[in-house]
Amino acid sequence: MITLKTDKEIEKMRISGKVNGSILFELKDIIKPGVSTKDIEAYVEKRIRAEGMTPTFLGYNGYPASACVSVNDEIVHGIPDEGRILDEGDIVSVDIGITHAGWVSDAARTYPVGRVSDTAAGIIAVCRESFFAGLAHCRVGERLSDISHAVQETVEAAGFSVVRDYVGHGIGSRMHEDPQIRNYGVAGKGPRLLSGMAFAIEPMINEGTYETKVLADNWTAVTADGKLSAHYENTVIITGGEPEVITLDERDDRGGR
Repeated sequence: MITLKTDKEIEKMRISGKVNGSILFELKDIIKPGVSTKDIEAYVEKRIRAEGMTPTFLGYNGYPASACVSVNDEIVHGIPDEGRILDEGDIVSVDIGITHAGWVSDAARTYPVGRVSDTAAGIIAVCRESFFAGLAHCRVGERLSDISHAVQETVEAAGFSVVRDYVGHGIGSRMHEDPQIRNYGVAGKGPRLLSGMAFAIEPMINEGTYETKVLADNWTAVTADGKLSAHYENTVIITGGEPEVITLDERDDRGGR
């Protein structure tokens, strides 16, 4: 069942989302060659707790860290490690969940580490743009799969593939709520969107095959062919007009949308 959030509940999510977006924006200056994935997680946790909020991921279904930090062919759920040092040319995805007063926001970005290849820059840009293609359909009366179809069209037109094994989701008082939001599929299917719905929309796209596998740590999902992957996510509120992206920092070049 898809729950509709009240104005008071949405306001709590907004407060969490603002902090989430700020941290993700700040990471642009933190992420550079020589930084470990553990350093990134430590920064995220410190910032969350300084705001009096809780890192949602820590202990969630046994996950051992406060942020997911995934490098190169790692799609999602990468576990931060002080021994994993970022090198020039890497790309790194950071996924953050924050709980404030019992309400959650969820967002992710993929960052270049120093100078990266054209392919790496391209997959980051296309992943981001595919989110905004889906966002254009986050309006009352549209169908859930209209979002999915727009993401897939954008990604595949650029020559990349859409991950099938991991999807977006509803969000609110819990990290994962109904509905699941695929990043692929035909348009015109699924429930119609209503004001008060809250979604974590998160394209995950691969350079090569969309097939995945999970490493021995039972968390880290990687591309089956070892090629690059990118992740871009925001928490979105469906309103009577323009959709509200509560995790997009105003300093971002798409901020305020």
